[in-house]
Amino acid sequence: MIVVAGEALIDLVPSPQSPLPPSPDGGAPVPDGPLPALLPRRGGGPYNTAVALGRLGSPTAFCSRISTDAFGEALLDGLRGDGVDTSLVQRGGEPTTLAVADISPDGSAGYGFYADGTADRLFTLPPELPATVRALSLGTCSLVLEPGATAYESLLRREARRGVFTALDPNIRPGLIPDPDAYRARFRSWLPDLALLKLSEEDALWLAGSGEEAGGAVGDGRDAVLAAAKGWLAEGPAAIVLTHGGDGLTVLTPGGGELTVPGERVTVVDTIGAGDTVNAALLHRLGAHDALSRSAVAALGPEDWHDILRFAARAAAVTCSRAGAEPPFATEVVA
Repeated sequence: MIVVAGEALIDLVPSPQSPLPPSPDGGAPVPDGPLPALLPRRGGGPYNTAVALGRLGSPTAFCSRISTDAFGEALLDGLRGDGVDTSLVQRGGEPTTLAVADISPDGSAGYGFYADGTADRLFTLPPELPATVRALSLGTCSLVLEPGATAYESLLRREARRGVFTALDPNIRPGLIPDPDAYRARFRSWLPDLALLKLSEEDALWLAGSGEEAGGAVGDGRDAVLAAAKGWLAEGPAAIVLTHGGDGLTVLTPGGGELTVPGERVTVVDTIGAGDTVNAALLHRLGAHDALSRSAVAALGPEDWHDILRFAARAAAVTCSRAGAEPPFATEVVA
């Protein structure tokens, strides 16, 4: 079983049927016209990852704290509907976190969060996970917002040190991080406890900070990203996967291994949940290769990684082809 730990929330996504009206001269939308309708959708990086794993067919459990309000019940229904075990979910009477999505013309999404006093922030460290757990995946807001962040961090360290395969997607939301330097230091402290680190180019650049922090590379771009990732690789992970949006994915392994696969071409509706789908697809395909351990990851060859990354690229493309975080089922991800 794979356990995904972290926040579950509601994304409020602008309805494509309710755009702002154009200005009389055909320019930008009229700012004082009717606002677009916001559609509530189940979301949260870890939540989306758990749903995607369930849809792909991996035995999966979700570990979080979810509200007892109507949104919380809907979130639980969504997990159960996709076959995700909810026995590790804690409940609380506080409201559900809301994330308001802002969709750009290219389909990329930015978010504003309403997270003060919400249920998922009060997550507490659960007992040791069952012996059947093969992997633990964490990331996003849950490792930022206290007091829950410390509990998730403790879960990561405890399970890593008893041999569970651990995966992290930082999925940086700068607006939620009051002290970037402190968070960067905290991120570095997790690296020895990680087996797999997956992150986007944008997240890698943010985490690297200055050129000096990126291993001496100066300026933005893929060279700075690769330099930073190679430095982090030396601190613990068995592999690092970098995502390049529509340009594909790269895996870095100790000893200088590096492999890139292209992205799948698709008409993008939006990118909500694409990175979370990559998380799930990587874990699912690693499981198919019987590689949910540090030693097994170290034994993977270029052909194995090509298969794993291509699978993740196909899965992410399906998610990008439809509105909201709607990851694919196994039958939709075919070679």
